[in-house]
Amino acid sequence: MARGELRIFLGAAPGVGKTCTMLEEAHRRAERGTDVVIAFVETHGRRHTQAMIGDLEVVPRAEMRYRGAGFTEMDLDAVLVRRPELAVVDEFAHTDVPGARNAKRWQDVQELLEAGISVLTTVNVQHLESLNDVVAQITGVEQRETVPDALVRAAEQVELVDMTPEALCRRMAHGNIYQPEKIDAALGNYFRTGNLTALRELALLWLADKVEEQLDRYRPTTRSTRPGRPANGWSSP
Repeated sequence: MARGELRIFLGAAPGVGKTCTMLEEAHRRAERGTDVVIAFVETHGRRHTQAMIGDLEVVPRAEMRYRGAGFTEMDLDAVLVRRPELAVVDEFAHTDVPGARNAKRWQDVQELLEAGISVLTTVNVQHLESLNDVVAQITGVEQRETVPDALVRAAEQVELVDMTPEALCRRMAHGNIYQPEKIDAALGNYFRTGNLTALRELALLWLADKVEEQLDRYRPTTRSTRPGRPANGWSSP
């Protein structure tokens, strides 16, 4: 059995359009005759993202309970039984609810690939394991969900979904990323233009496989300042 192929849509930050770009590719594949299913897509309440699922087949999620609360996860067994040619699986670095077969969604994806099912997925640069400490220094926010770089490097294709920091801030201000009550805090912290510029640079360096040589000039002098503010060494407005 041939192993499935993995295509990853990489973003510098939430809201750049990774999921929408992934869904556009899923529709293109379906139009060309590929058997495509939505195994898991996280819309975050964004109407445009929800609408983009369109008429693609959606595999119902598995319902789970943990500490008295209800959760839904990708139903890995159902996708394996359905056995599509291509599965759309959002948020590669996601941590599964305790009690699921695997601890991480990337482990679920590995099972799909080994079963001969190709996968489209998404990940943000802050979730790459090798960049975890640098991202924390830039943004003041520690990322608990990470994915080994080797798994992303092993993908048949990694596509950067790019957006300028200014355009991303406009998207945020217009309410296209977070709910209205979260916008001001986001723009003043994680979504500062300086943070977004640094994260975008990190994504480009990682794709060019030049992160280590470039970050040597930052790591020795980088010091955390305060949450949401870039550390010394990264430009900030």
